[in-house]
Amino acid sequence: MTIESFQHQHTAHCESGVMSTLLKHYGLDFSEPMLFGLSSALTFAYLPMIKVSGMPLIAYRMPPKTIIRNSCKKLGLQLNMYKFSSPAQGMQKLDLALQNNQLVGLQTSVFWLPYMPEALRFHFNAHNILVYGKKDDHYLISDPVMENPVACPRIDLERARFAKGALAGKGLMYTLDLSKPINHCIDLVPLIRNAIVKNARQMQAPLPFVGIKGIHLLANRIQKLKKSRKSDQYKKLYLGHIVRMQEEIGTGGAGFRYMYASFLQQSAYYFPTNQQTLLLDAAKFMTDIGDNWRRFASRTVKLCRNLSENGFYDVAQLLHQVADDEKKLWQMLIKAMK
Repeated sequence: MTIESFQHQHTAHCESGVMSTLLKHYGLDFSEPMLFGLSSALTFAYLPMIKVSGMPLIAYRMPPKTIIRNSCKKLGLQLNMYKFSSPAQGMQKLDLALQNNQLVGLQTSVFWLPYMPEALRFHFNAHNILVYGKKDDHYLISDPVMENPVACPRIDLERARFAKGALAGKGLMYTLDLSKPINHCIDLVPLIRNAIVKNARQMQAPLPFVGIKGIHLLANRIQKLKKSRKSDQYKKLYLGHIVRMQEEIGTGGAGFRYMYASFLQQSAYYFPTNQQTLLLDAAKFMTDIGDNWRRFASRTVKLCRNLSENGFYDVAQLLHQVADDEKKLWQMLIKAMK
């Protein structure tokens, strides 16, 4: 059972990569950045009330499945999505879909996928992959973070699909509903405009933990940390956690900014000249912002190694600058979409 026509893609992020590959298989040629942008998936959230290994949750994109659901909704597509009460049911449903020559998306745990390099395995239960076939007791997998397709034993895939803990997928699988004709002539201009405006509102939300305000809040917390009574060990763990959440979990803060910049660049050519110029300028500005996110991560690592009062101040000020730049960017984009 193998879909011979299937073409693997190596992409930057699992969810947007899976959706790009899935749609391309059915004749809808949308890039990963385009689907990420159309889903209004870019954000920032600093949530001290939610803990990850005892530290505040810091997020740079909307919650898992946002890209899957929003991209299909925007493009007028329907997904069949299933969760299961038992692993046996989930694996049986997967086999049936493959027998029907369907390309199948799965939500899995990175930790239990045996083909993952050991250094990249951690308990994250919202990693998306595609299954395009089965040979003997091994499933043929297109994992967006891998350069080439891989094979995975049944027992390991079952364990990865039904791992317990935060974001547990309960065997989540999804296939494109082909019962209705797919529209291959989609007017992207209104979809892009609405997606950008929606994302701008998300980033400028009047909530202290979200968007621009959330970035400023994290910067203030870093600056206050220098005079905190917390131990140096705690401070180093806190700073290290910030960098890990930004650069190691998923695509990271800078990576998502670069992807959105690519979305803006691709979108520009669907608009008249004046709007095209504004979108290309915004794409360049977003790339510069991504560079500053990376610079922030680099300086935070240095501070983590050698705590200093000036270091806390410098790192916090750089993050405040990032927040101010993002505010200017979203105001620029709202103007471009009028």
